[in-house]
Amino acid sequence: MCRLAAYLGPAIPLQQFLLEPPHSLYRQSWEPRELKYAKLNADGFGFGWYSPDDIPTAYTSALPIWADSNLPGLARTLTAPLWLAEVRSATSGNPVHQFNTAPFCDAQHLFTHNGFIRDFHHCVQPEITAMLIPEIAADIRGNTDSEYLFACLRQLLLDDATGGLPAAIRQLFSLLAEMITTQAALLNIIVTDGIKLYAARHGINHECPSLYYTTDDELFPAGQVIASERLTEDDFWQPVPEHHLLIIEPDNPPELLAL
Repeated sequence: MCRLAAYLGPAIPLQQFLLEPPHSLYRQSWEPRELKYAKLNADGFGFGWYSPDDIPTAYTSALPIWADSNLPGLARTLTAPLWLAEVRSATSGNPVHQFNTAPFCDAQHLFTHNGFIRDFHHCVQPEITAMLIPEIAADIRGNTDSEYLFACLRQLLLDDATGGLPAAIRQLFSLLAEMITTQAALLNIIVTDGIKLYAARHGINHECPSLYYTTDDELFPAGQVIASERLTEDDFWQPVPEHHLLIIEPDNPPELLAL
């Protein structure tokens, strides 16, 4: 299990997104309110953004977020219009390692996942691996269900270049439903192509993890935010309905699609 957050809007410093909110991801690393199956998110953290040439970039660490001496300087000086971040709580069989820490990225996308798939390495990983072309399989550096979900999503996007991310996310969950029998799967994901944010609240044989969004929080003027837990006490935060995909883009209201 993990805690996630994403921001899209006018460019802001990383610290405004990651550190300063009253219930920021930084605070959620030791004081989450709605985390299932864990009490801390101390098994690493990461954040991602897009460089001026529109290439996704990620900073990840296997340290607890409060233990990284580089973070205060980075958070003060890095500014971007899009942020994606995670604080990690590792599940059994997925060791604490930088390679297992999100966000994961390719040449276009940033991806993170909150949840787990029970018995993933025995029941699901072999089937996903069999689907992947060598180029995508070779990019996998860790062993988490999260990174394999991203690899599968990349493969689906490659197989159907016209369908886009909403169709690929739906197909990903449909494939997982075929692979999974009785085991629980918690499947909240956030993925971005650098233009829009796509956030799914989903689960199989289990209730969905928490996920919220806001377009009106005064801490983020003209910005839109998605988070596993509300970052502030503002009343404008809304829950993403279970088994729905939220799409956020600049200058348009949020869109909700049933999965």
